[in-house]
Amino acid sequence: MLDLPHLALFVALGAVLGALGGLFGIGGGLIAIPVLGLFFGLDQQHAQGTSLVMVTPNVLVGLRGYARRGSVDKRVAVLLAACAVSFTALGALYATRIAGPGLRIAFGAFAALIALYFIVETLRTGANGDAPRRPRLAWGWTGVVGALGGVVSGFFSVGGAIFAVPVLTLLFGYAQAAAQGLALALVAPGALVGLVTYALAGDVDWAIGIPLAVGGTPCVRFGVALAHRLPDRALRLLFGVLLVAASAALLVKR
Repeated sequence: MLDLPHLALFVALGAVLGALGGLFGIGGGLIAIPVLGLFFGLDQQHAQGTSLVMVTPNVLVGLRGYARRGSVDKRVAVLLAACAVSFTALGALYATRIAGPGLRIAFGAFAALIALYFIVETLRTGANGDAPRRPRLAWGWTGVVGALGGVVSGFFSVGGAIFAVPVLTLLFGYAQAAAQGLALALVAPGALVGLVTYALAGDVDWAIGIPLAVGGTPCVRFGVALAHRLPDRALRLLFGVLLVAASAALLVKR
């Protein structure tokens, strides 16, 4: 049971993570996982499972916010979610059986590689980064992206979003905000599946996760609003910087 100062700390931390999760379309889990590991001593499995207590409602609120602003193609979103959900369970089952340091290093390396490619490609586009682009995600590729995103989501808890956003922007021409909205659709149903899987494995600290959710969920909408005000290229670069910071935090932990 948490004392009052720690309870207030986790609620405040959840508020910050919720706003950032709305801004970047990742539910806040990408930042929560290294924070819970570095500053609160949770091993990788417990950090991922606990973060899902906050991420699950956050992604639903964030998805609703992006959809209300017209950033979500509903047909693509439904197919992404349907293809992702069953594969999320497989990834989560596998992740709960891996030793902590190996999973943490794999997650950090994965985020670092995605960040490097994303930032290089964003900078390479130059001034064209804000130019209108025509999405070209065919139905077959939607299923592939959904299935792969589901596996990565289950394996790395929030990895589906950091996988889907660069794929949708760099390979299929979506604007950053639209890609973030679709990424939330991909991870939304799987987040609940992942949470149940981690909880059954005993890898959820509810005393930390619930205050994070209480603080985070109401603040998601502020991040969503900011995401739609920023220029596309600036939002993409900020997303890449976030990935770099998260991967560094994971890789430097002893």
